Amino acid sequence: MSTIHVDIVSAEGEIFSGEATMVFAPAQQGEVGIAPNHAPLVTRLRPGGVRVQSPESEEELFFYVSGGLLEIQPKAVTVLADSAARAKDLDQAAAAEAKRRAEELLTERESAIDLAHAQAELAQAAAQLHLLDKIKKTGR
Repeated sequence: MSTIHVDIVSAEGEIFSGEATMVFAPAQQGEVGIAPNHAPLVTRLRPGGVRVQSPESEEELFFYVSGGLLEIQPKAVTVLADSAARAKDLDQAAAAEAKRRAEELLTERESAIDLAHAQAELAQAAAQLHLLDKIKKTGR
């Protein structure tokens, strides 16, 4: 079975390094599926979930990224995330509270900077909750 090497890193450090049969990432223009021998590509990431299919089992590994860059080469995928976490480390209650606070900030905004900040926080919280819901539905 053909594999592709995957590195997921953020400013905090390396989150994952290993082989995969398939990787899915939230590119700026939509989710991309990356198989071994994929054409080279560099694109921005939006907040969301990165899924890595392990060659050892049918299990998928889930990670959250808040944005960043995705570099694809035929034998390697590198996710350079602004911040990243293993999905199992996400706190649903904290994400729901962050979403509520961001929605509140949107109604109380006083400047364009406040609006941009609130929109970014809302996008990140919503992406975390969406990833957690997806994991619950797949039972993993």
